[in-house]
Amino acid sequence: MAKKVRKKACDFTLLLTTLLLIFMGIIMVFSSSWPEGIRTMNDGYYFLKKQVIAALVGLVAMLFFMNFDYRIIKKLSKLIYAGAVASGLLIFTPLGIVKKGARRWVNLGFTTFMPSDIIKLGSIIFLAAFLSNRKDKIQDFKKGTIPTLIIIGLSCGLIYAQKDLGTTVTLGMTLISIFFIAGMKISHLFVMVVGAIAGLVMAIVGDEDGYRMRRITAFLDPFADKANTGWQAVQSLYALGSGGLFGLGLGKSRQKFFYIPEPYNDFIFAIIGEELGFLGTLTVILMFMIIIWRGIRIALNVEDLFGCLLATGIVALITVQSLIHIAVVTSSIPTTGIPLPLVSYGGTSLVLYMSAIGILLNISRHVNLDRS
Repeated sequence: MAKKVRKKACDFTLLLTTLLLIFMGIIMVFSSSWPEGIRTMNDGYYFLKKQVIAALVGLVAMLFFMNFDYRIIKKLSKLIYAGAVASGLLIFTPLGIVKKGARRWVNLGFTTFMPSDIIKLGSIIFLAAFLSNRKDKIQDFKKGTIPTLIIIGLSCGLIYAQKDLGTTVTLGMTLISIFFIAGMKISHLFVMVVGAIAGLVMAIVGDEDGYRMRRITAFLDPFADKANTGWQAVQSLYALGSGGLFGLGLGKSRQKFFYIPEPYNDFIFAIIGEELGFLGTLTVILMFMIIIWRGIRIALNVEDLFGCLLATGIVALITVQSLIHIAVVTSSIPTTGIPLPLVSYGGTSLVLYMSAIGILLNISRHVNLDRS
């Protein structure tokens, strides 16, 4: 009779840091969304309640994936990706709804969700499985690079069709990171990067209403037109600057009173800086660095290629999206609507990121490393 192998514990540091970051996010969503909740819903607790419900659903999902063998996910990768693609196509059906000038949501009647978050996780899983099955052909241009480019193109194209350039760039960088770690040729990487830059320039220049180009102009000097195109960047900088070292105090932000658009989502890091100061933003950054560090350790120490690539993709997604969000808020890059993972308001995003962390925690149970 075969001896039953005892399951290892998950990475406790990763788990604890994630839960602390989510808890901090809930507090900051409540603080930053109160004025908007009063104005639009006549309920200052509206956004808080929705975020808490999403966090509870996400906790169930995280616990499930933490105990669900990630190697089974590889067998289901095609089905998962097909579901992700189908969710993206729902945008173009009568279920797709327009909010804030963009068609990015699907209305199921009892709830709405953003397919872009599902596409991100689904494409990471599928590409990791695809490359792990072709580990001897990864450097072959016809059998490795071309099929990978098709997967990346389809995944990013579905999001770009929703007029979401920021998320398209985020996913593109994440999937290229997976391909790079899998062992692609550097010459192929160079061609892909050049092609990606060319595509980005065309997307900006070819924008029909010139909206993206105006954002580039505003980025170069936001104070030149601070009442119009530079408004978001200027108000975000005001929030960060007024916070100082220790902040104005929790709940005491001034910029959340309709100066910064969506302070509980795309600019939540600015409100953290205003209310909790430099020390608050530094704490958030350090927590993200811990998550990224533990994720990299897991990816480096897992024995099978699929586990390595899957962990790499999850860590890359969190890293890229966090960097873009913080760069936008600090006016280091042109303004784009990117939420801060695990912190910003958004049910679909929170549940999907908590699920991704659950998968990462499950991979850590198959790795020989210090879990403290």
